[in-house]
Amino acid sequence: MADASLKFLETFLNTSGPSGFETPQAAVYRNYLKKYAHKIDVDVLGNSIAVLNPDAEFKVMLAGHYDEIGFQVVDITEGGLVTFRAVGGIDKVTLPALEVDIITDKGIVPGVIGRKPIHLQTPKERETVMEISDLWIDIGASSRKEAEALVSVADPIAMRSNCRFLNKNVIMSKGLDDKIGAYVIAEAFRMLAEAKVKIGVYAVGTVQEELGLRGAEASTFGIKPNVGIAVDVGFATDVPGVDRKQWGDVKLGGGPIVSRNANVNPVLYRYIMDAAKKNKIDCQIQCGHRASGGTDTERMQMSAGGVATALISIPNRYMHTPVEICDIRDAKAAAKLIAKTVASLDPKCKFRPGID
Repeated sequence: MADASLKFLETFLNTSGPSGFETPQAAVYRNYLKKYAHKIDVDVLGNSIAVLNPDAEFKVMLAGHYDEIGFQVVDITEGGLVTFRAVGGIDKVTLPALEVDIITDKGIVPGVIGRKPIHLQTPKERETVMEISDLWIDIGASSRKEAEALVSVADPIAMRSNCRFLNKNVIMSKGLDDKIGAYVIAEAFRMLAEAKVKIGVYAVGTVQEELGLRGAEASTFGIKPNVGIAVDVGFATDVPGVDRKQWGDVKLGGGPIVSRNANVNPVLYRYIMDAAKKNKIDCQIQCGHRASGGTDTERMQMSAGGVATALISIPNRYMHTPVEICDIRDAKAAAKLIAKTVASLDPKCKFRPGID
């Protein structure tokens, strides 16, 4: 993998912004793609859109959301402790003792999520997962006045950046869901730019996916693509306790996941599988953990008169925790698969199931 590509990914993962507050990572995304794009823009929601051949009639939209789960300041106690709420789906088991960064207008204020020490807990409390309303963030302040000089109600809160490689290929970080997906579409966009494709390609870093797929809906409506490919993370089932009979067989390092369900256009699926076979790209086929919905693909597919969509996912362990894990080889293969698929598309195709 190119050094510039790897540095982009590390910088991207070390930049924080919960859903609705994605400005920092959006800037990193645009800065990387500006040298490859014919045009780059930001819409009113904060989606970043890099474009190849903006005047082309046939349009392909690539989408990866760069928002992340996090928190938001709700109140400050008399003793200077910060109460907070979740932004997106949080695994509450992982929260006590978690280091966080409160993102203020003046900069980052570090803190830690606290709870009563185990020595002072009742036997029942030790066995109970605490609600977020029973936790707090300690920023080292001794009074409300001291805390209010540092943070404000409604400030966004991110899990502390923790990107690191566990070995040559495996990367650990909070926010891999779904910065790894936005990274994949950025890399696919770079490959298509270097190949000088003639069709319109729109690489959209989407916002607010964790709050209801909001960025994808707005950006798809604005672009009106013929084809849309979303990249998200998918569940790696190669860990203890996950029932493969229910969730399928997905391995870290086994290649990108290609979904086949109601969100996936059969004609576009055929293009993807043909590209995988022709270019000898290993894939893992999965029906998905839902019959439809759950990713940006859903909103892309249902926009306007309908879009031919597909979903490619990067296997991920420990999703929605501070220590998500992915394999760089899966991301690299996904970018290549998307680039080869897009380059093979016939602009005359209408992507009508059973006809084209």
